[in-house]
Amino acid sequence: MSQSNKLGFRILPMPAPIPADTVDAFRTIVTPHISDNMQRLCGVIGLRRYHHEKKLVGRALTVKVRPGDNLMIHKAIDIAEPGDVIVVDGGGEVTQALVGELMQMHAQVRGVAGFVIDGAIRDVAAFYQADFPCFARGNTHRGPFKEGPGEINVPVAIGGLVIEAGDLIVGDEDGLVAVPAARLDDVLQAARAQAQREQQRKEAILAGQDKRGWIDAYLKEQGVIA
Repeated sequence: MSQSNKLGFRILPMPAPIPADTVDAFRTIVTPHISDNMQRLCGVIGLRRYHHEKKLVGRALTVKVRPGDNLMIHKAIDIAEPGDVIVVDGGGEVTQALVGELMQMHAQVRGVAGFVIDGAIRDVAAFYQADFPCFARGNTHRGPFKEGPGEINVPVAIGGLVIEAGDLIVGDEDGLVAVPAARLDDVLQAARAQAQREQQRKEAILAGQDKRGWIDAYLKEQGVIA
């Protein structure tokens, strides 16, 4: 895809692919373990899940649109590769829906893994029925415009997090995180290690052997207790 110099109305090249085994590995990792190992600063806030329970994992194909206009989201669906997550910066505007059932069907047929919409959707029942992964800021019956402008594969701001095209998106019942492509191996290994530590803690709790002395030690340090 050629790059246009027309700022605000352009399509940039597709990001590098993420190895399939890496994507599959992150399907077993919960978002709290990912964000904990990214200093607890790298999660999306303010979006809700509009599907039942299917986990969202895939490469980010980013879209920045004029609030209420979905022209470039349509184009993103057409150029998306199987497994991509279409991540849309709609400015957080919820007065016009940016995607609905027909676009969800097009995306699903093309193998798109899901939507992340910092804006509104509509046809909510269809998303739940298909269990098509979709996180959005809100919903409304009012439809979108299709005039542009907009940009594809540019950095976008979603719920307090900057997401780059090619980042790995992971979404579950706790929310959404994005992992930069260059840090995937590091974050994966750290999250796996945390899961192992927490499993040991769970076993200790059930056995009544969890160590709780750190609480009083900290409170003494703060002068709260003697």
